Amino acid sequence: MSMPSYPQQSNADQAQYGAQYGAPEPARSNGFAVTALVLGLLACLFFWTVAGGLLLGLLALVFGILGALRARQGRAPRKGMAIAGAVLGALGLIGSAIVLIVGISVVNSGSFQDFEDCMQSANGQAEEDRCAEDFGDSLFK
Repeated sequence: MSMPSYPQQSNADQAQYGAQYGAPEPARSNGFAVTALVLGLLACLFFWTVAGGLLLGLLALVFGILGALRARQGRAPRKGMAIAGAVLGALGLIGSAIVLIVGISVVNSGSFQDFEDCMQSANGQAEEDRCAEDFGDSLFK
């Protein structure tokens, strides 16, 4: 005697009923991760503009951490994207900090003070160009 064949339920029906009574399904996207990645890329591109690197890098780091935490808790996918955004944000932040430190050290140097004095006492374009050349030479000694 053969067994009667019953129609099988599709997995879509099971997922529908499981979602009603079980844990909520994770979101299909992780906005924090996407935001972190975009801001991290922008921070790496604009690290030389101190405000861009510092601000965008810090925001990318924060959004990346939030996105990774949401993914870790199972509430959202794309944990790798969130981590990549946080890492890129940190790199942009570090690059911008280095540019800021170098800029401050150049401005506070004695060579820059000499350059400012030379530019104030210059009477024409030729003298200003000479001041700029002397300053450039003093930076790379």
